[in-house]
Amino acid sequence: MNDSSDMPRWRHRLHTIIFEADTPAGKRFDVALLWAILLSVAVVLAESVESVKDSHGTLLVILEYTFTAVFTLEYVLRLLAVRRRWKYAVSFYGVVDLLSILPTLVELLLPGAASLRVVRMLRLLRIFRVLKLVGFLREAQTLKAALWASRRKITVFLSAVLVLTTLLGTIVYMVEDAEAGFTSIPRSIYWAIVTVTTVGYGDIAPHTVPGQIVASLMMILGYAIIAVPTGIVGAELARTTIVDTNTQSCPSCSAEGHDDDADFCKRCGSAL
Repeated sequence: MNDSSDMPRWRHRLHTIIFEADTPAGKRFDVALLWAILLSVAVVLAESVESVKDSHGTLLVILEYTFTAVFTLEYVLRLLAVRRRWKYAVSFYGVVDLLSILPTLVELLLPGAASLRVVRMLRLLRIFRVLKLVGFLREAQTLKAALWASRRKITVFLSAVLVLTTLLGTIVYMVEDAEAGFTSIPRSIYWAIVTVTTVGYGDIAPHTVPGQIVASLMMILGYAIIAVPTGIVGAELARTTIVDTNTQSCPSCSAEGHDDDADFCKRCGSAL
């Protein structure tokens, strides 16, 4: 069993600052990181505006490379702060952190890859870590548990909707003609999905009476279909009970969401 006491003092301190959100240093780091993410996204958005790029192109480039350097340093420090570096590297946030710096580095080798920097917006997911500082942890855990508990019901429901739209789309294809836009069964299924979800682009519409009857039925069914997943998740939310958790992060695998009275990581067993 690993123990956090065998970590060098500097690494333990680094882990506390970077991964812990319930300490003063951790709070300051998270808030500063959030601002850096927001500003870097603003730079990416501003660079896409031609007039802004023409007048402030040099400044935007300098800011972009500065943010890339900051995020690269942060990524390296995160790897240094954990024992099992590979565990963090392949985790969700580890992949997001890596993707936030790759586009600018790739652009040095492949000009024109700058647009890939939009991937950096995924780093805004870090905002949930800051939200946990103000009491949102329990609510986030409740929603996550409810969605996970209802995954099979929602999968069955979506499968039924897919079968329904396939059948109705095929029926409309049979009663309509190509002049109305129903040139194939896949295109008719596309129309059925758009109709059932009440999106209604209007690019395709049935012209015959049988087709319009089927369309009317699908529109009515659409309202009922929208309510089903809401009810499924709502029922799971009502019955979900979550044990109080905190923002403490495992020094070995970086897992979060441990119980308040936990002494060891629920994922890898390392001492907290």
